Amino acid sequence: MTHYDVILRPIITEKAVGQREETPLFCLEVNSKANKTQIRNAVEKLFKVKVADVRTSITSGKLRRRGRFTGYASDWKKAYIRLQPGQKVPEFAEI
Repeated sequence: MTHYDVILRPIITEKAVGQREETPLFCLEVNSKANKTQIRNAVEKLFKVKVADVRTSITSGKLRRRGRFTGYASDWKKAYIRLQPGQKVPEFAEI
């Protein structure tokens, strides 16, 4: 799995932006098969920052309806990346 396969997209929500203002922390959607070490290496390589901590959570898919048909969205993995002091959050997370 390459670094580009590990990180899927940044998560820019009100909660994620609020956390970024308090601490050097940002959120990413990552591959569900990636572990914390792979996520850390991918972030350090792609964004050229030093990572202090990685926390992950698996978000379960929500129930979706289209008329009378129901189904569930896929489960996905979210990673909270905390940077070491003095490191700057990447540009995509700045609003």
